[in-house]
Amino acid sequence: MRQTAKLMYGLTLFLAVMAGVYFFATAQLNDGSNQQGAEWAGGTGLVLATLLTLFLGVYFHLSNAKADIEPKDWEEAEIEDGAGVLGFFAASSGWPFIMAVSIVMMAYGISFWLIWLIIMGAVMLVWSSIMLNLQFGLPPEKE
Repeated sequence: MRQTAKLMYGLTLFLAVMAGVYFFATAQLNDGSNQQGAEWAGGTGLVLATLLTLFLGVYFHLSNAKADIEPKDWEEAEIEDGAGVLGFFAASSGWPFIMAVSIVMMAYGISFWLIWLIIMGAVMLVWSSIMLNLQFGLPPEKE
């Protein structure tokens, strides 16, 4: 996690410099419009992105002290050192697709303000996420 923390600190520094340049450049811009001073929408986004990368960098830095040494932190690590079980993946599950369809339904309902579609998408999303979590926890059906 040490490399990840360094990456986030580097991104924080880059975004902080870009936010400063952005505020300075937009404050000096004179394009004949009525707007005077810095443009705040883009600057706020850059400042918030800077804070996000700083928070992530501090989190990875602090969690690095508590965690074991990972193979990517070794100087002489091989690819085989990082091999192992990453987790259980259900290759034949259809529930992620149903979850994606329900999210699309909700987004479509929100964009056109169709309350019935928002409700139907929310119910489908809750149902499909429950079924995804219980997919391998339910006992097999008896015939």
